[in-house]
Amino acid sequence: MLSLSHPHRAAASSAPRHQQRLPRSAAASCRRRRARHVAASAIILPGGGSTGGPRGGPGDRKLPFTPPPMAPPGQLYQPFHPPTSPLPSKYRTLDLTQRLEVLRDRLGQWHEYAPLISALSRDGFTPSSIEEATGISGVEQNCLVVASQVRDSLLSESAAFPPDLIPYFDSIGGADLLYELRFLNARQRADAARHAIDYRLEPRGVRELARSMKDFPRRRGVDEGWEAFDRASPGDCLAFARFRQSRERIDVAERVADLERALQVVETEPARARVELELERARRKAAGEEVEEGEDAATAARPPVNVVRLQYGEVAEATTVLLLPVVRETDGVAAMESAPRRTKSDVDLGIVEVDKAWARWAVVPGWGPVAAAAEEAVVIELADGRRLPWRTAEEEPVLVIANRGQKEVAEQGIYVLEKEGRLVVERGKKLAEQGITAAAAEVLIVVRPPRDEDDMISDEEWD
Repeated sequence: MLSLSHPHRAAASSAPRHQQRLPRSAAASCRRRRARHVAASAIILPGGGSTGGPRGGPGDRKLPFTPPPMAPPGQLYQPFHPPTSPLPSKYRTLDLTQRLEVLRDRLGQWHEYAPLISALSRDGFTPSSIEEATGISGVEQNCLVVASQVRDSLLSESAAFPPDLIPYFDSIGGADLLYELRFLNARQRADAARHAIDYRLEPRGVRELARSMKDFPRRRGVDEGWEAFDRASPGDCLAFARFRQSRERIDVAERVADLERALQVVETEPARARVELELERARRKAAGEEVEEGEDAATAARPPVNVVRLQYGEVAEATTVLLLPVVRETDGVAAMESAPRRTKSDVDLGIVEVDKAWARWAVVPGWGPVAAAAEEAVVIELADGRRLPWRTAEEEPVLVIANRGQKEVAEQGIYVLEKEGRLVVERGKKLAEQGITAAAAEVLIVVRPPRDEDDMISDEEWD
């Protein structure tokens, strides 16, 4: 007679038979499942002890613990190095009221109390609150902080600037001079500072010098005569900037004046010879003498129209602005002719009416040539300035402002016409040689975009 029993009890009473009946893989699987539910209750340490025993008993053996090294009283632990204070030693013990008093009364030289401005900014002061407490405007605060950084860089080993010349910039006005050198690296700042001392330059002259040194390497392979000037010479960089500017002059007398100014600062002999040669040609042309073809290389280098580079904030500061329709160079003459024309303008209220709706507009200062032709003016957007017909053009987007009311071609002018569905700019002389007597519009002015200078020393924004 058969009897029923609980399967678990049967398995417990006959364990050997159960193990024989399970396959090896099934037994291993069971062991893995049981192991998942096992939790470690103690860690066995060498010597028979464990961390799982009762607290304080023979099994309570902990891992070895090494206390941190102790520093002598009153001294900091050596691996910690506190940041060096930017303040001069004589200002570090002053409280907030005393620091504000130093700035308000200008107690000391400018480069000594300039770090106080940075310290106040780190403590939560804003430029406007510093101005209220000290009377130093935000612009002057920025100038002092940046000039102090430039002065410190001149004292570095990489600058190789004579320390005995530093006091030249410690007097009143020295911060304005050093501030203009922020665009340059340490070595260039040292050379420019020496040049500023030798020629007793004012801030405006230092600004011209710094920009010419910054711009000189970019002119390689672009402007004729670049090879004759020395990049390591501040005077040559400044002379080349004036040399290049003379080539963009329309008036011959202004061209001669620029070359004479370049001759005053040029330092190397090859550069001097190049400037003197250009000056001789300009004087001959001013006297009405014949200049051989190819001898006056500036004709092909400079544009016969005004080329201006916008400055940030120039439109906002202009007393008069113009709103002009914009077309792309790929739109063709049909789009340029269909752009709206101004029909009415209220000068007092600044309200302008046009004959049709338009999507793209440009706001430009009210320059004289553009304002005179405002009713027919249109802006052509060129993606690459090198498409302009002169060698000094650079790779950058430009705006060409043209007068649609002037279509007759003259050799001295610059004109817009369509070639293969694209608006292009050509010299009137070239069009006359090709027998073209009428164009789509005459160019009035070429506008270049503002240029961002990559300051080597950060120029913070101040209120």
